[in-house]
Amino acid sequence: MMFRFAPLAITTCLLLGAGAAAAKAPVDAQLLKRGRAIAQENCGRCHAVGPRGVSTNPKSPPFRDLARKYPLHDLEEALAEGIVVGHEGVEMPQFRLSATQIEALLVYLNSVQR
Repeated sequence: MMFRFAPLAITTCLLLGAGAAAAKAPVDAQLLKRGRAIAQENCGRCHAVGPRGVSTNPKSPPFRDLARKYPLHDLEEALAEGIVVGHEGVEMPQFRLSATQIEALLVYLNSVQR
């Protein structure tokens, strides 16, 4: 009876192992570099976009803390449609990103979270 479930157990272990390996896979360096450039160009005048530093606009949260407030994957749609947000008197400029730019930015955002 125990041998009947052995293939299921082995398959489950292989799938879990593959998922863990994928989660630990190195991030594409070029994608990360493009994401950082997008963040700096579009957001850097107000937000601290790196793993350290202070936002030039105190009402603009540092990017390294965004995951504490928002699930980062939820930003995908907002970035595609154009984010319009105010930081208590300072309006964020509206911009729209392409699918490849969004992917790069989200990879970068995930890389700087603490």
